[in-house]
Amino acid sequence: MSTTGERTAADRGTPGGRELSPGVVVLSKVVGGISLTVGALLAVTGLAGYAAGAWVSPEALSPGLVGAAMAGVAPALLTVGRARLWEEVRSLVLPLATVLVGLFAVSLLNGGSLRAAKGGPLFLVLFSLGWVATLGVLALGAVGCLVAQYRVRARPADAGRREPAAPRPGWSKPPLAVLGSGWLGIGAGLLAFPAFWGPLVPWTVNRADAQGLGVWALALGVGVLASLVEDDLTRLRPALLAVPSVALAAAVVLAVHAPEVDWASGPGASLVALLAGLLVTGASGRWLLTRASRTTDG
Repeated sequence: MSTTGERTAADRGTPGGRELSPGVVVLSKVVGGISLTVGALLAVTGLAGYAAGAWVSPEALSPGLVGAAMAGVAPALLTVGRARLWEEVRSLVLPLATVLVGLFAVSLLNGGSLRAAKGGPLFLVLFSLGWVATLGVLALGAVGCLVAQYRVRARPADAGRREPAAPRPGWSKPPLAVLGSGWLGIGAGLLAFPAFWGPLVPWTVNRADAQGLGVWALALGVGVLASLVEDDLTRLRPALLAVPSVALAAAVVLAVHAPEVDWASGPGASLVALLAGLLVTGASGRWLLTRASRTTDG
């Protein structure tokens, strides 16, 4: 990819907008670092067959998937500081805020399931206490950063530079709408009605697992639909890095725990389709962005 062409495309694709707030950059880097370490811990222990999450889980698969999602999104969060405008990262930061606020709420709502309440190994008890405390601080910080970001005055757009640099082709929009709506609907169902939707998960989960997974599904739906609204691939570089990384990390955990998943069920097949959709979305988005950058450079 030509750096010159990519920067030219970026300049044309973001003619007006808000300067990226330093608070958003700091938040993304802090969460990226924490997600990389804690997510790797949860994913590795989940791969080894141990449920090391903040709350008690009936199987290691659910906390392993949460850790895989955290580790998968971390590299993208660490690149947020390269952007100049808020519009170039909001399709990643808005899902990030959804995860932080959502997981903190789920941890409080399921306080009786936390390791600190149930007891057990000292490390897991301390981990659950640190989980809740850290999430609380980060969730509050995310809300504050978003408020501060939207208080930044938007830059006036140049009338001659209104067209997006790399608009999505028309054929990609219906599949994206279906994919985003699928993740959003599943996440909302698991989060709001875990007693009904939890048993539909193709492996054994409790209420906290169902709602924790629901938060991540909801965030993925928000991210995919936000990318559809942007309609400019030059504004989606961090999101295009996060989406396939999360899907690949989750696929590894699911593959290791394949015997525990009811793949023949409708929810099992749907999960495969939704994860494949994330991979295709990320790969096709990167390819389209590369092609647009080369065209601009030419």
